[in-house]
Amino acid sequence: MTDKLLDFNKKREDSIEKKRRTFERVLFQNFLGAYSVIDQAESVYPIELVDISKDGCLFQVPWNVSKQTPYPKGHELNLRVYFTKGSFIPAIVSVKHHQEVLKDGVAYMQYGCEFDQSLPSFDALRSFIDFMYKFAEHSSVDRGDSRVYFL
Repeated sequence: MTDKLLDFNKKREDSIEKKRRTFERVLFQNFLGAYSVIDQAESVYPIELVDISKDGCLFQVPWNVSKQTPYPKGHELNLRVYFTKGSFIPAIVSVKHHQEVLKDGVAYMQYGCEFDQSLPSFDALRSFIDFMYKFAEHSSVDRGDSRVYFL
């Protein structure tokens, strides 16, 4: 009998998580730029953020297995999360895992990373991440109703 009971809290949490991931995809693909400083010459190249949480992030880069080797576990990367064309929040991440994935016939290497939360700039990033969680929890979907809430 208890196997058929629905856990409404779990269902609500799943719904919020789904909304958060959808919001992230729109935000990452249309508004936020992320770049990584990767070598001693301070070269900067774009990465694609896939997911972000209070502990870390998942990003991917185009991948050519015959020409590249993945960053090892523990490798530190400097990330720049751009909010405008000329300003960014710096972050340092440590690689926790990597995995090659194929999307629409294109190979990517995905890196799961943990944030260095001791940096002063992480406070700004933490606030942004908190906003995304709150947005997912409290936002509503516009279904075209004609009520006016604010004038």
